Amino acid sequence: MMASDDCLTNNSKFNPQQQFDSWEHNIIKDLAFATLKEQRNHRRWGYVFKSLIVLNLVAIIMFIIPLGEFPARKVEHTALIEIQGIIDSNAKASADAIVAGIQNAFHNEQAQGLILSLNTPGGSPVQASMINDEIKRLKKIRPNFPVYAVIQDICASGGYYIATAADEIYANKASIIGSIGVLMDSFGFTGTMKKLGIERRLITAGKNKGSLDPFSPVQQKDLDHINTILDTMHQQFIYVVKSGRGRRLSNDPKLFTGTIWSGEQALPLGLIDGFATSSHIARKIIGASNIVDYTPRPDYIDQFTGKLGTILGQIILQSSFFNSTLR
Repeated sequence: MMASDDCLTNNSKFNPQQQFDSWEHNIIKDLAFATLKEQRNHRRWGYVFKSLIVLNLVAIIMFIIPLGEFPARKVEHTALIEIQGIIDSNAKASADAIVAGIQNAFHNEQAQGLILSLNTPGGSPVQASMINDEIKRLKKIRPNFPVYAVIQDICASGGYYIATAADEIYANKASIIGSIGVLMDSFGFTGTMKKLGIERRLITAGKNKGSLDPFSPVQQKDLDHINTILDTMHQQFIYVVKSGRGRRLSNDPKLFTGTIWSGEQALPLGLIDGFATSSHIARKIIGASNIVDYTPRPDYIDQFTGKLGTILGQIILQSSFFNSTLR
């Protein structure tokens, strides 16, 4: 009877439903981990393929592009530098960038001459002056190296300031040329502030520190001082133009008033020497029809490799993250 009671006791502990639930739970658990593992492997292979694509692009950029650019500088050619857009220290046409290209052209013995291709409305007189001065300095070192300016759509103000450093200036009949002057502009909001009931509270140390503040009434003494500065800069501009163009300039009283002219009008004024394109200058005047671009460009390889490092770093971090969470 005791054995029978023990058997009944043991049988009472056996629960088929509980064992079935445990077995089902294990299957679901295994399937879930198998699915996660498969997703992790899929992501890993995706990172591998993406990395290979990026590395192939780097190889193309580093090996194909240089092979097509630099050998051209080892044979006789005409150097060309584009000066486009606003002339500014933070723009593509900054003095630092343009001067670097000009120096490379002057220092290459295979370059037979330099063409400045200008398409700019002007900009900073300081940046333009730095480029003009550097061209003149290099011409003293290599006096037999001709420099020509070729104007595209527009070459005004600071752009023409640079062009005057060239031996000759050419343009198209429809090009816009001139604007030999200096300006400074701002706004005044005193009337608007009065209508809105806004009070301006300007506190300065130095009685002229707040001069030409757009929210304060303009003072005549401030205007007189600024006009003196602008006139000085204008005279500097005029001196550069006269030095560069010499007797080719006409005596037209409008020449230095900031007026602009078409290329056809600029020719008799002595602002340009004729009508020609860059290819014509290279072929017929310099005598080296092969034109090589010396314009400083953004370093796409550095930018690309920097982005590549970021991408690879993200890949490594993401791969590590999945490894740590799916194990």
